[in-house]
Amino acid sequence: MFKLEQGLAAFADFMWGPQLIVLLVGGGLYFTIHSRFRHFRYLGHSVDLLRGKYQAGASAAGDISHYRALATALAGTIGVGNVTGVAVAIKLGGPGAVFWMWVTALVGISTKFYTASLAIMYRGSDDAGNLQGGPMYVIREGLGKRWMPLAYLFAVAGMFGTLPIFQVNQLVQITRDALAIPSGITSVENHFAFDLIMGLVLSVSLFAVAVGKVKRVAAVAGSLVPLMVLFYAVITGYLLLSHLTELPAMLALIVVDAFSGEAVSGGVLGAVILIGVQRGVFSNEAGLGTESLAHGAAKTNEPVREGLVAMVGPIIDTMIVCTCTALAILVTGVWQGDAVGVTLTAQAYDQAFPGVGSYLMLIMVVVLGTTTVLTYSYYGSKCMAFIFGTRAEKYYLGIYMALITVGAVASLDAVISLFDGAYATMAIPTMLSSFVLAPKVKSAAQDYFRRHDAGEFRQGPDYEIDKGSF
Repeated sequence: MFKLEQGLAAFADFMWGPQLIVLLVGGGLYFTIHSRFRHFRYLGHSVDLLRGKYQAGASAAGDISHYRALATALAGTIGVGNVTGVAVAIKLGGPGAVFWMWVTALVGISTKFYTASLAIMYRGSDDAGNLQGGPMYVIREGLGKRWMPLAYLFAVAGMFGTLPIFQVNQLVQITRDALAIPSGITSVENHFAFDLIMGLVLSVSLFAVAVGKVKRVAAVAGSLVPLMVLFYAVITGYLLLSHLTELPAMLALIVVDAFSGEAVSGGVLGAVILIGVQRGVFSNEAGLGTESLAHGAAKTNEPVREGLVAMVGPIIDTMIVCTCTALAILVTGVWQGDAVGVTLTAQAYDQAFPGVGSYLMLIMVVVLGTTTVLTYSYYGSKCMAFIFGTRAEKYYLGIYMALITVGAVASLDAVISLFDGAYATMAIPTMLSSFVLAPKVKSAAQDYFRRHDAGEFRQGPDYEIDKGSF
């Protein structure tokens, strides 16, 4: 059993090693250059699409609005990792790791533009006749039968990589440490009963949402994710204002340390870059393929529109949320202490909000963590349906909810390593198919931007304002 755990840990470490960084970051650079940076000029148009302008009419294919598609994708990316992951990056890679997270987000903008555009361009029907999007459908519809092994590789990896054990385990731990133990509800030595009850409550409550599939998951994500991002920005803004004099020095430290590595033990610059890029990839998931599963459900007949909407994701989850966490940790000085993970982040906010900072973190992590679990249930069920048919989805959902309870009471290192390795495996078929089909995206983008610049969309009869987006 010990050898199995070691083997799975080695598998996860290998999959998240330098070769994945080269694939994802190098791929993002390729897409940026291939597009000649043109989509960056239409960021304002992306915001207009999220506001409901130029929304396709009732005849358009898809299930959810641009806004809810982005909210669902963000629910999968903004979670425990944006709070604990940044703290881990700073502790292991120093302040300079934050700079490389920013770099990952910048190239991730182009990756998401390409992958989300393809998710709409090459949607396909499942065995029930419902239109679906995602890397496996992009491969099947866009590349043909010879490439189908890659489609199945993604679907198999997606079924395992999006299971909830790790997320739920961390959610219950945070709730227990921040709330239950200090209030005397449970103890450090004997907390099994509390964890079990938490797991059962989460299973029942999340099942009620997940059973409604993408429309209900998207509705919950569309309501909660923006509120939590705004909430985090507000409390971080207050914290930074209270440490305003330290802010310029910390921003300078991020940039200087990114190219010197002095804050890392041994001063290894390569470690700073590797850790920063790894945490950035964990944060925004650009190129892993999960974002395509959400954006592929958008109600639109214009693939480029969903690409423009998707590219907002790395800006929100990495450039805004992760930066909030990083600056809070740095300006308060807690990063030089012994605390790690969410405890480190909570210490920073306890300085600005004495006595309640850890509870503010608890609210943030619990809400975003549960929306992540909900979104993953949708991702995994789509992967299951692709392989075994839509009738199998109900069995997957039942297993998924049972594993929420398992995750609450157990720390399964071997299983978590399997999940991590499978999650990274999804990047291989996603990026390879995107490279091959990149000319299709570029051609569609050129046509779309030409029509947009000519003002055709403002005059078209098939478009209407969707005032219910926000």
